[in-house]
Amino acid sequence: MSEFYFEIKDLHVELVESGEEILKGVDLSVKKGEFHALMGLNGSGKTTLAKVIMGHPSYKVTNGDIIFNGESILKLKPDERARKGLFIAFQYPQEIPGVSLANFLRTSVNVRLEEEYADTDDDDVKRVDPFEFNKILKKKLNLLGMDKSFAKRHVNTGFSGGEKKRSEVLQMSILKPDFAILDEIDSGLDIDALKIVAKGIVQHKEDNPDASILMITHYKRILNYIDKIDKVWVMMDGKVVMSGKRELAEKLEERGYKWISEKFSPQLVANN
Repeated sequence: MSEFYFEIKDLHVELVESGEEILKGVDLSVKKGEFHALMGLNGSGKTTLAKVIMGHPSYKVTNGDIIFNGESILKLKPDERARKGLFIAFQYPQEIPGVSLANFLRTSVNVRLEEEYADTDDDDVKRVDPFEFNKILKKKLNLLGMDKSFAKRHVNTGFSGGEKKRSEVLQMSILKPDFAILDEIDSGLDIDALKIVAKGIVQHKEDNPDASILMITHYKRILNYIDKIDKVWVMMDGKVVMSGKRELAEKLEERGYKWISEKFSPQLVANN
């Protein structure tokens, strides 16, 4: 059995519509309980990788594998991957009119419980207690600086950009996924909202020490508010070209990405 809880092996991916190759042999691995950051320029393939992990139908895996908890997930549908404990906080969260945030979260929690206790005949353990759920929800809303009225609002409908990002962190903290992908959770946030979102992420990690996180970001700024970063990966032109400790993110902040481009993708530099 691999020492890694989540592992991507030589992953090649193309767009279904055009056949264009977007990911060109990605290798990445995360141990249980670790917090990793994935950095890179716009168009390097970071968001595509996140979508492929969750099974987005616009992409076709042509080679390689994605292993989660000892099992290949490539043949699983998106909802099946979520039931297994995978979660994504979207860069651009979708609005879901007509569905309140509270009902959406409670239903999602019940689905997770059904998966976790699939082998038992006790239906009570497969359903979250409504009163206990509301108590937890209020606590999480308060942590993220969200008024309790948010629970009654339709999912992301009419939310500001910052409210949508906080809503994504709220979903993660309520659902307690085993492996969470945070796709540019910091984009578009002012400094106050950034601190609140980072606080919610840190609290989630403290409450769930065995949970793993892969945070996709362009910049180091959100990492300033997260003490424990186990590893930093850098993507360029559809591949992971470098990895290191937090110091790598510091270096990227100081020098930008050009020095990496010159080393690993000279053609990319020439074209720009």
